[in-house]
Amino acid sequence: MIHRFLLAFLLIITGTSIGVAQNISDFQKQFQLNITATSTEIKIDGLLEEPIWKTAQKVSIDNKKYPNNIGKPQQATEAMCTFDDKNMYFAFIVHSKGDQLIKSLKRDVGYEGSDGISIVLDPLNQKTNGFFFVLTASNVQSEDQLSSSSEDKPSWSWDTRWYSATKIYEDYWIAEIAIPFKSLRYNELQTVWGINFLRADFKSNEYNCWTRVVPTFHSYDLGYTGMVTFPSKLPPNNNNIILQPFVTGNATQDHESANAHGGTGNAGFDAKFTLNSSLNMDVTVNPDFSQVEIDQQVTNLTRFNIFLPEKRNFFMENSDLFAGFGNPLYKPFYSRTIGLDKEGNQIPILLGARLSGNLSPTVRIGLMNMQTGKKGDYSPENFTAFTMQKRFWARSVIKGYFLNRENFISEEKAAMNPLDRFGRNAGVSFNYTNSDGTKNVEVNYHHSIKPTIQNQNGYVDASITRTIKNTTYTAYVGNVGKNYYTDMGYVQRIENYDAIRDTVIRQGYKNLFGNISHKIFFEKGPIGRIQFNLEELVNFTPDNTFNENELNFRASLEMKNSSGLSLQSSSNNLNLLFPTQPADGKPLPIGTYQYTNYNLMYFSDMRKLFSYRVGVFAGEYYNGTVHGWGAGINWRKQPRLNIDINFQLNEISLPHPYGSAKLLLIAPKIEYNFNTKLFWTSFIQYNTQSNNFNINSRLQYRYRPMSDFYLVYTDNYFTDPLFKNKNRALIFKFSYWFNL
Repeated sequence: MIHRFLLAFLLIITGTSIGVAQNISDFQKQFQLNITATSTEIKIDGLLEEPIWKTAQKVSIDNKKYPNNIGKPQQATEAMCTFDDKNMYFAFIVHSKGDQLIKSLKRDVGYEGSDGISIVLDPLNQKTNGFFFVLTASNVQSEDQLSSSSEDKPSWSWDTRWYSATKIYEDYWIAEIAIPFKSLRYNELQTVWGINFLRADFKSNEYNCWTRVVPTFHSYDLGYTGMVTFPSKLPPNNNNIILQPFVTGNATQDHESANAHGGTGNAGFDAKFTLNSSLNMDVTVNPDFSQVEIDQQVTNLTRFNIFLPEKRNFFMENSDLFAGFGNPLYKPFYSRTIGLDKEGNQIPILLGARLSGNLSPTVRIGLMNMQTGKKGDYSPENFTAFTMQKRFWARSVIKGYFLNRENFISEEKAAMNPLDRFGRNAGVSFNYTNSDGTKNVEVNYHHSIKPTIQNQNGYVDASITRTIKNTTYTAYVGNVGKNYYTDMGYVQRIENYDAIRDTVIRQGYKNLFGNISHKIFFEKGPIGRIQFNLEELVNFTPDNTFNENELNFRASLEMKNSSGLSLQSSSNNLNLLFPTQPADGKPLPIGTYQYTNYNLMYFSDMRKLFSYRVGVFAGEYYNGTVHGWGAGINWRKQPRLNIDINFQLNEISLPHPYGSAKLLLIAPKIEYNFNTKLFWTSFIQYNTQSNNFNINSRLQYRYRPMSDFYLVYTDNYFTDPLFKNKNRALIFKFSYWFNL
């Protein structure tokens, strides 16, 4: 009953009501699929023996998307669907000669490098949010949520339960799928859904769609779905509860701590409550993220931090509600600030709750609260995030947010540094997008609130993007005040390290950005497409003094056999405002630096069991030079063993007395898939820039749908002194999924 009162309260304060809007576009009318119910039980076995599959409407996945949109696919694919009171069913007949290319048997790898099919569903037909289900020919499942943001690519971190089977014949294969209505969020009165069917034909190096998706957009773009029309209202989307308890244990050895040996056990749970057809409440108590795949290390030659993607499942569902503000360089909300300190060490999360989804067909909300615990001198904190967005016209949105971080520090510490007490952010964003996504205008204003801060605490920007045929134009202007703080997010470039005074100085700035991207497609010959990209970023100080100009040009050629070549040049004109130390000598002084460097890369036919990529990097770097090279080797024994080795060496040489640096990164990744339920993955990362040699080995056993056992071994060493151990740990996690 509690969740019903909560829902009623939200409806009152927002002045909205649950309603239905079918929102059929002219584009969708070209791709219509009528679905009929099945009266007989469907067995998911890949045989298609049920009577409904003989009468269901078939549609052809015959619109080429990649490497070009010219002509028809080399091999045919047909899709069908039906439903009953519990599930929505899909069947695919996939014509394919010879052996299927299967990269992996591991769940949640998508179909990059594998032959497969996929389903895009937009149950509310709003073109703003949907679901993406992917299945390879070897019955490997991946799924994710989709949003209307062009930046968002599937991370495969969202999970839900569905069922599938495949059966491979000599010149075709069959896929049969059941997606429970309980696994979806929909309105039972909404009889028109957005839908699309996709096929990855990796042997032919083709991606094909049922609908005609513009080449400059992702194949799973929600603006290019067709429509499936149900004959009557759907089965009731009954409230359901998902409960996933877990237990963990670990044994640790830490040579950097006084307590060198230790061992702990823990328990907690995640739960999901459905409040209505499209509104969910998620709760986590004492969450543990030890099973999350580690971050892949990179070499950083810039003056600013590199921000890594979120991989923790709790923060992934409906993540666009919170993370969809700003742009890739400025994010007022960045979920990795929760449960991690600035050095990336884990801070215990005690509990958290998130309410997210639709209040009405055009109104979405998100409300999140997370409470962390104390660890050493790190005080407990509370994080709150609220966001609401209203859709209007075809694909346009106005949205706003409020964020609050409260730190429970002592009065003594608060007096020493009052900025640590709390941080609050609010903002509003207007985003106009036309129905086919070829025109976009966005305007944002963001404001931060900190103790003792009274001015220069805002951030405003505006951008325009226009796509005409195969060319995309983008223009952007922004202004960031030096006192714009983001305790729950990040802003690149605002914090500048002064290498002489060993301190960080905040510096506001203004910037301009422009980009032109053009693609050329080829119907005949070995070339698939050529792409040119020209972009320029100009930064100014708050008093309009020039700071930096970066001009990048990139040309890439992709062959129809999936091999390719790319060339990039980068020219910098920098007015260095603070001393920096890119090498082992004295810091570079303030002044003007002009330098240009080049990057050339070749990658072989990625469809082969053995493939490689190699690149060279050379040119000027500040007042010196830089050169390096990188290589990657991939070998797989299809479909169980996959070995990928990345190597990168960069050498910086600056005039005396500014020194030199040799940065080496070696990163092998080994995967072995015993079957579609048992997977072993090992990362080995040797990085001299971070002075760390890491081994992370993870065994995952999915003993039933959405229920797992993990065994993880991690070991860290210094690279200098070589192989001196920092710490190691052995961790297990056992979870079980209840669908109540």
